Amino acid sequence: MYKFLAILGAAALACLPFTASAQGAYPSRPVKLIVPFAAGGSTDLVARQLAQEMTTRSGQPFVVENKPGAGSTIGADFVAKAAPDGYTLLLGTISSHATAVGLYPKLPYDPLKDFAPITEITAIPNVIVVSPNNPKFAKVNNFKDLVALAKREPGKLSYASSGSGSSNHLATESLKELTKTFMTHIPYKGSGPALTDVSAGHVDLMLDVVLTSLPHLKAGRLKALGITSLQRSPLLPDVPTVAEQGYPGFEVLGWYGLFAPAGTPPAITQKLYQDFSAVLKSDKIRTTLESQGGPAIASTPQQFEELIKSEIVRWKKVVQVSGAKPD
Repeated sequence: MYKFLAILGAAALACLPFTASAQGAYPSRPVKLIVPFAAGGSTDLVARQLAQEMTTRSGQPFVVENKPGAGSTIGADFVAKAAPDGYTLLLGTISSHATAVGLYPKLPYDPLKDFAPITEITAIPNVIVVSPNNPKFAKVNNFKDLVALAKREPGKLSYASSGSGSSNHLATESLKELTKTFMTHIPYKGSGPALTDVSAGHVDLMLDVVLTSLPHLKAGRLKALGITSLQRSPLLPDVPTVAEQGYPGFEVLGWYGLFAPAGTPPAITQKLYQDFSAVLKSDKIRTTLESQGGPAIASTPQQFEELIKSEIVRWKKVVQVSGAKPD
């Protein structure tokens, strides 16, 4: 009996190095990082820089694959149905994991049940912009002035978005509900043409991420009236927040983060969290994210999951109240 137990114990000890080795070997082959948007956008840019840093850190290629379409849900669905082995990851966004729940009655995946959240990467505010040459805004210099104008002329102001059901469309609807104003929605195929028409005065205003509005603001083609973060943006320190201008607590951020398919082994998700967290805290990536208008966050998986839960509740209500439909 004692001899048998000794043999059993020796066998168990012999397995320990193998188990640790198996866990420590991840990744042992290339890892796909799925971006649910077309190449060239801000999400894609960040994904490629993160992939480059993770390749250096892990010694295995992290390869970005773009799978755009249906408001980012095609790429998210691809990852939800991928093997839960840590070799297919998603750079998910507020679109794929929060607003989509209200917008798509038959979403092909469950944002909570079908994914293992790893970490929130960043969260970027919107800036409210108008044309300085639009005569309607000759005496409008901040968000409070805009609200007053919208209330004086209900329905006469128009706002652009990068598409029906897009995050900036719903952000504007959230502001409309908050301020009890009515403005007409003009959807575009992307923020580029929308900003062009706002700067030309064809549409009155837009909520847009700081990154794409910044060149227009610096060139004087647009004027900023407010920003949707709780703190002012370091890129636009002179632009007051909406919260400062009579609406305390109001915040809308376009966040994105890293996900693995549900069922991915905890040892792998923990390693991914540790590695991506270290990369996000590096000077190179932190500077890159700050240049786009957002901080490097590197939240824990639990913190990220709680954010997603609260955002699903919030944006489902906005969709219901506004009647927003996806393109």
